[in-house]
Amino acid sequence: MSLSPVTLGDIALTAVAIAFAYLVFRLGRVVGKAEQILEETRVGVRGVSDQTVPLIGEVTSTVAATNQQLARVDSITTNVATMTTNASALTSLFAATVGSPLVKVAAFTYGVRSAMSGGTHRRRRSER
Repeated sequence: MSLSPVTLGDIALTAVAIAFAYLVFRLGRVVGKAEQILEETRVGVRGVSDQTVPLIGEVTSTVAATNQQLARVDSITTNVATMTTNASALTSLFAATVGSPLVKVAAFTYGVRSAMSGGTHRRRRSER
């Protein structure tokens, strides 16, 4: 069996093949690291979604409870406004019913006291 002589082209071709093999090896490592990074990202996203779904459920129930409490506060506010209107009407009724006759009674008693005192109020004022 005879061996053919090694030419310069054969050496260059071997160097290119080794360089290409090294390049493929390095790219394989980069792809492997990228796969690890993507796997970690997937695990992180899964963890976030697993925690977010219950959190959204809790927020929804909290908002519903808050809406119920706001409806109760609105009802209380409406009742207080009605009570205020009723108290105002009652005060007006009391003033109209008792106030006017009370002023008349006070004026009458003042007149009676003035008449009974015999005009001493006038004398005292003129003496000053």
